[in-house]
Amino acid sequence: MPKIKVSLLIFPLILVFFFLFKTAVFSETMSNTWYKIIWGNFNMASGNPSNTSYKVTFTAGQTAPGLYTGTNYKVKAGFQYVYTLFPFSFSITNHNIDFGIITPANPVTRTSTLSVNNKSAGGFIVTATESGQLSSPATGGIIPDTTCDSGTCTEVTAGAWVSSLAYGFGYRCDLVSGTNYCSSDFSTSTYYKQFPDSSKLESPQTIFSSTQTGKNQQALITYKVNVSNSQPAGTYKNVISFIATPTF
Repeated sequence: MPKIKVSLLIFPLILVFFFLFKTAVFSETMSNTWYKIIWGNFNMASGNPSNTSYKVTFTAGQTAPGLYTGTNYKVKAGFQYVYTLFPFSFSITNHNIDFGIITPANPVTRTSTLSVNNKSAGGFIVTATESGQLSSPATGGIIPDTTCDSGTCTEVTAGAWVSSLAYGFGYRCDLVSGTNYCSSDFSTSTYYKQFPDSSKLESPQTIFSSTQTGKNQQALITYKVNVSNSQPAGTYKNVISFIATPTF
């Protein structure tokens, strides 16, 4: 029986949009070794006063800044409320998914947990693509993306994948915690999809998302591989890229 070894490299990214205006304005520049953000200042004054005992940031000239509360609401108005103890972040467990040795007609699954902290943003979306179908450069063999039991699964359409005679590679998404949601296509526990194939110019697809702020919002991604007796032996790999984008 041929030895077929499969592994995935998981690549997380955070996408942030920057808007540029031609009008001359004063600005504050925030940076570290990973990023540089030029922050527009559309008010009368701002600064970062400090001494040996404290450091404070301030803005002046805003319209109605402050904290406003009532029985059923809380409003935080003003530029200073942009600061947060929970900056937007995105992380993934298990960056290198190793399926080990796969035998024909014996499906194998592995998982990654996607985590988003978006208390500094109104919501978020996480999209995904694959670099191409699972392939073995040494032999030229390919494990195709699954079409599920019915032969109708695509990167857009999910379907039941239960049969051990349905071959290929696919994934599903399940909510772990938070106010996010996975695609409604995965409401049935046996449903899977293909990852969009960037080598075929297929568009990235939303994996999970939320319109609410939250901390440690998580989704479980299940990867599944199944091969036939005719699959050439070899080591098969590809790269899965997840991109988290804050929404406002």
